[in-house]
Amino acid sequence: MSENSKIEWTDHTFNPWEGCQKVGPGCDHCYAETRNARFAGGTAINWGPGAPRRRTSGANWRKPLHWNAVHADFLYKHGRRQRVFCASLADVFDNAVDLLWRRDLFRLIAETPNLDWLLLTKRIGNVPTMLRHIGVDHLPRNVWLGATIVNQEEADRDIPKLVSIDARVRFLSMEPLLGPVQLDQFHPSREPALPPLLYGIDWVIVGGESGRDARPMHPVWARSLRDQCAAAGLPFLFKQWGEWRHMTVDEQRANPSAVARGNTSAWPDGTLGYGDFRSNGGYGKPLFLMGKKAAGRELDGATHDGFPA
Repeated sequence: MSENSKIEWTDHTFNPWEGCQKVGPGCDHCYAETRNARFAGGTAINWGPGAPRRRTSGANWRKPLHWNAVHADFLYKHGRRQRVFCASLADVFDNAVDLLWRRDLFRLIAETPNLDWLLLTKRIGNVPTMLRHIGVDHLPRNVWLGATIVNQEEADRDIPKLVSIDARVRFLSMEPLLGPVQLDQFHPSREPALPPLLYGIDWVIVGGESGRDARPMHPVWARSLRDQCAAAGLPFLFKQWGEWRHMTVDEQRANPSAVARGNTSAWPDGTLGYGDFRSNGGYGKPLFLMGKKAAGRELDGATHDGFPA
């Protein structure tokens, strides 16, 4: 699905700078921080409070101009526009980033109108103020704005912020999914009540965690979001299981090495590895540490690759 990126929902990945800071439970096992440390001799020099962010090279900044120039060929081949994920190794709306760098990024976005820029942030509340600081009064029409949501607390807090921003496409990246999330809940602390949280969302991406020390994703959590999207008519993309997945008895017999690597029980309420079945909705099912590739990205035997029209 991706020509210049291994990420299933984009065609290109562009990082205007590198570095970030952990702001929530989804950041606990950040692959970008690990990568930063690997290329810096063991210490993530661009990560954390006070750490300098590293602006990428001029050659890297020229790549989107090339992608924009060849848009007609891509459109002819694929029947759609190119998607650019910005940024996989940083956060566009990070407080520690020089606002002039952000201004340069939005100039680049304006200079590449034939690309759809997917700006995904864990700091959705920063967006309006940071746009004003660089003299941008509204998001360009070639920007898709996304918020990372990993649990119900983040959904209740950040989805209303996302839907309040005028964007051509608003999406949720629910990876790593760390708990059950009900998207159509009403916010309990406001009067009058907010409309359902699905209102204003155009796309939902769901995935489990991968990498060292990855936390399991309960199958019920993923199925619930798939069904919520289907009921609301929203495109749903299931990116991956991550390192863990339930295996049928036949799969266990065919993959004894996966069984031997370890397993845990997944109770219907989301509790992993312990609990009384009477208070957890029934007997749990084993989740096996299979590895990302073996776990795959099929949910109940189907691949879900929904995208906004």
